[in-house]
Amino acid sequence: MTADVVVVGSGPNGLSAAVTMARAGLRVEVYEAAPKAGGGLRTEALFREDVVHDICSAVHPMAVASAFFREFDLRARGVELLQPAIGYAHPLPGGRAALAHHDLDATCAGLGRDGRAWRALMEPLLAHSRAVVDFALSGQRAVPGSLVAPLLLARGMLGHGTPLARRAFATEEAAALLAGVAAHVVGRMPTPSSAATALLLGHLAHGTGWPVPRGGSARIAEALLADVTAHGGTVTTGRRITDVRELRGARAVLLDVGPKEFLALAGPLLPRGYRAALRSFRYGPGAAKVDFLTSAPVPWADPMVGRAGTVHLGGRQREVFRQESLTARGRRGGNPFVLVADPAAVDPGRVGANGLRPVWAYAHVPNGDPRDPADLVTARIEQYAPGFADTVVERRSVSAADLERYNPNYVGGDIAAGAVTLKQTVFRPVPRWDPYRTPLRGVYLCSASTPPGPGVHGMAGYLAARSALRREFGVRTEPRLSPARPDPGHRRGGS
Repeated sequence: MTADVVVVGSGPNGLSAAVTMARAGLRVEVYEAAPKAGGGLRTEALFREDVVHDICSAVHPMAVASAFFREFDLRARGVELLQPAIGYAHPLPGGRAALAHHDLDATCAGLGRDGRAWRALMEPLLAHSRAVVDFALSGQRAVPGSLVAPLLLARGMLGHGTPLARRAFATEEAAALLAGVAAHVVGRMPTPSSAATALLLGHLAHGTGWPVPRGGSARIAEALLADVTAHGGTVTTGRRITDVRELRGARAVLLDVGPKEFLALAGPLLPRGYRAALRSFRYGPGAAKVDFLTSAPVPWADPMVGRAGTVHLGGRQREVFRQESLTARGRRGGNPFVLVADPAAVDPGRVGANGLRPVWAYAHVPNGDPRDPADLVTARIEQYAPGFADTVVERRSVSAADLERYNPNYVGGDIAAGAVTLKQTVFRPVPRWDPYRTPLRGVYLCSASTPPGPGVHGMAGYLAARSALRREFGVRTEPRLSPARPDPGHRRGGS
């Protein structure tokens, strides 16, 4: 092993860790078990060569908001992040829909008598957006620079993460609009963690937005990979690491894996108490994915929904709360919560020959659910877009159980890599002051199973890399990430 640093896994956190280490002047090697790097940032032609589909994530509010990506600056690297006029929409029965416009004024006007309440919730968050994002996406181990952000989040969590949430709005539209974004927590509702998710993602729709990368999510991975190799790093795909002892010789090993996979890699080497803590890590509900190739845009009953980057299909607030709580308990009953994106509505270049286009959708289902979700998701979309099934040319489905086979970090199809509860958000994956450092010398975890949790923000990798730089290499200065800044021009760690 000639590298100073080895990173296992090339998802957004593995790549952000690799970028940070390579920028510090260290020799970095990245190993990826899959044939292609990128993890949840893969885009492929599934049915036709001229139509590409996002395999996992498709819409990226954190790619412009997180501290890592703000400095990395995707736009300066040629990644065009397209901003939909409507960040997300929530259809309701009877052809109605609630719309979260990028413009807060337009959103409030559309919510009628609840417009004032929506503004009162979102405006203070927008005024302190960077502090809110940085606090929410931190390791939760340091006193925040400002107490405004935690106080705003605490106030919102009290009003929308408890039974009070059922009385927060007067209209079905506003209540459903917030419930839909809160459901990104993929768990029981309402809870403080679902409210925090709603506040974080909800206000960003009116701020830095919920953008779609032109050409697909893989553009983000390509920018990260290009920076790693430009700074001397190497990336090896199709190589599965099965034992951490294969990586002896590296001064630091950063693992973009969850607790279950870490136990498989290093279980016999770990202290008994740490192994027990990893085994007690809880996983949340699963996701079941369907990729559609359609001959036309989704025929939403309310045509304005077609202008949204993301569409939440969950019905009224009480239905969202009930169904998500049932799913979290492992029960299938009722209609599942479904997220839909028609990326060509934002990125016309995604339309292929004869008007064929990709439609991305997934349902929240019980963990490990083996059902084929294709008919379930198609029927759910039909409820709010009559005639959708007639536009479907081809479709490909992946059950929650199969999703884990695609990515071992998604245990039972849990794309959050661990239940997002208030306790487990902070103590993720185990209660430790430095959650990234493991009992094995030089070995760190940097996956979404560590703080701050799920999302394409790169922060888990970035924070884990900073911890390893301090402890293993004595580097206290944060590496520069911006392409506009000159490279430090030196190497460390025995280079």
